[in-house]
Amino acid sequence: MSTPDSPGTKSMRTPLSRVRYLGASHSGTSDFWRQRLTAVAMVLLIVPVIVVVMMLLGRNQAGAAQILGSAPIAIIMLLFIIASAWHMKIGMQVVIEDYVHNEALKLAVVMANNFFCIAVALASIYAILKLSSGV
Repeated sequence: MSTPDSPGTKSMRTPLSRVRYLGASHSGTSDFWRQRLTAVAMVLLIVPVIVVVMMLLGRNQAGAAQILGSAPIAIIMLLFIIASAWHMKIGMQVVIEDYVHNEALKLAVVMANNFFCIAVALASIYAILKLSSGV
């Protein structure tokens, strides 16, 4: 069965309209835009994160726990952690997909990348939540 866009048939659509938003993997530009979104989020959050780090300079563990235990600071740090981990996952996946040519190895490395990013994010989120809960 032939579709209007299959080879050898006439289509009213331009070549650009046939490929817009759909790449070879049929996922289009979603990772591109997600990476840009996380980059913008990190740019907006970097100033408050730098301020928090500067507030932590010279503090002992109890002082650092008190600062990081504050709800607004915990929220800022959690948002930064989530945006950073997501951005890291997407960025490394793009590098892996571009430069690893063996499909089995590519699959294994992409899975390892996903697990690593999730582990880093969960450990960081756990630390912030533990500090903010006061336990």
